[in-house]
Amino acid sequence: MQALQALADPTRREIVELLATGERNAGEIAAHFDVSRPAVSRHLRVLREHGLVRARQLRQQRIYSLDPAPLEELDAWLQRHRAAAP
Repeated sequence: MQALQALADPTRREIVELLATGERNAGEIAAHFDVSRPAVSRHLRVLREHGLVRARQLRQQRIYSLDPAPLEELDAWLQRHRAAAP
């Protein structure tokens, strides 16, 4: 359940929220944050490495989209724990 590690950072959670509304290129994502573009690129790399984000090349741009599979795994884990709560 690597998604928890990646989502521990608030900037990465915001990127996931942003991508939940649709695909975006790196520049569009970076425009939403007050950090440098290289910092946003590092966050995107972590999200890709943890399977939360996919990237595809379109001409000179990298287009990012959300991969819901790790979130579904996290949701199933949380659901089991919610069921065990009194």
